[in-house]
Amino acid sequence: MKYELQNCISSRLRKLSRIADGYMRNCLKEFGITENQMTILFALSKLGKVEQGKIGEALVLERSTVSRNVKLLQKYKLVRRTTAYRPEIELTNEGIDLVNKLIPHWEEVMDSLVDMMGDYGTVPLEKLEQRLK
Repeated sequence: MKYELQNCISSRLRKLSRIADGYMRNCLKEFGITENQMTILFALSKLGKVEQGKIGEALVLERSTVSRNVKLLQKYKLVRRTTAYRPEIELTNEGIDLVNKLIPHWEEVMDSLVDMMGDYGTVPLEKLEQRLK
């Protein structure tokens, strides 16, 4: 065999993702949302009103994942969605408030992860992401 199974790149990336996700999930418990929902809220805070499909493109999420999470965020009254063929979504005032509450908690988790990884981890991670796009 050309490669050892324990060196599978996709498995190792998923493992790292699960580790980082664990830290983020602990942070999000009190807010009752998931990591995907948080990233959608953060993206909307930067992009403003945008076609729902653009969120999936920006975050590299499947259409069904975006759709499912947007429906939940609507139910929580955090986003508003148009009924057009290509629906647009945007944050509600409640969504904006939640993003503002989330940011300091997210920054704490990011500080912890950056401290653990140091430049040795964060810089190569950025380079790897750029190369794999």
